[in-house]
Amino acid sequence: MRIAAGVEYCGANFDGWQRQYGRRTVQECVEKALTSVANHPIKVICAGRTDSGVHAIQQVIHFDTIAERKNHSWAFGANSNLPDDINLNWVIPVDDEFHARFSAVSRQYRYFILNRRTRTALFKELLTWEPLELDENKMDEAGKSLIGKHDFTSFRATACQAKTAIRNIIKLDIYRERDLVIIEIEANAFLHHMVRNIAGVLTMIGTGKFSTDWAREVLDAKDRSLGGVTAEANGLYLVDICYAKKFNIPSVNGFTPTILKQLS
Repeated sequence: MRIAAGVEYCGANFDGWQRQYGRRTVQECVEKALTSVANHPIKVICAGRTDSGVHAIQQVIHFDTIAERKNHSWAFGANSNLPDDINLNWVIPVDDEFHARFSAVSRQYRYFILNRRTRTALFKELLTWEPLELDENKMDEAGKSLIGKHDFTSFRATACQAKTAIRNIIKLDIYRERDLVIIEIEANAFLHHMVRNIAGVLTMIGTGKFSTDWAREVLDAKDRSLGGVTAEANGLYLVDICYAKKFNIPSVNGFTPTILKQLS
C-alpha cells in the first residue's frame, strides 16, 4: 500500500530535510515515527528537499507499507512519536502511480521579511529582518521579469547538482502587510537556493541599491557571482505542492500561519 502525508515543520533546529549521518534532520525524525507505527522500517520520499532553517507549511511525502492502519491512526501515531517542531497534518492512501516528487506539477514558497527599524525578539527564527526601508512596488516590478521559463544559473547555488538550470516560474508576487514584505513564488521546480537568491536580489532592489532592471540583468548574465547575496533561510516557507486532481491530495491554498498574520 502507498500512503501520502502532509508534513508541517519549523526548520530552525534542523539541518534540513534530507537524512545526514550525525545530524538532526526532518526526514530521519519522520521515518523513525512512521516506523514505530508500521512496526517495520519506513523510508519516505518528499516533494522537495528543504535546507537547514527552512520551514514547511505543507511538505508532501509518500511511503510504501505492508501495515494496515486507519488514516487517523497513521497521523496520531506518528505525531505521538514526533518532536514538537514536526507534525503530520493529514494522511491518505494513494494509487501506486503517485510519487510525491515526480507527480508534482508545481511548488509554492513564501518568503517573509520583517521590514522595520527594530529587530524581533519573538520571531527571529521565523522571519528575515531587513531594517532598511523596502519599496515593495519596485520589488514586484523587478520580480515580474523573472516569470516564465528561463535559465536560472545566476540564481542557483554554486554547489547545485541539478542537471539543468532551466525552470519555469509560474507566479511571482511581492506585497506588503504593514511591517511584513511577502514574496510569493510558484514554479514547476526550484534549484538549490533559488528562492533565497531571488529574495536576495529583490531585497537589494527594494532598498534602492539597484534599479528594477537589475533582476533581469542578473538573469541574463547566467553567472552566480553577479547575483548578490543569498537571503537568510529563516524567512522561507514551503507553502504547498500542487498535483493533478486525480490524486486528491489536500491543498492548504497558500495558508499563512496565524502568528505571522498577527505580525502584520
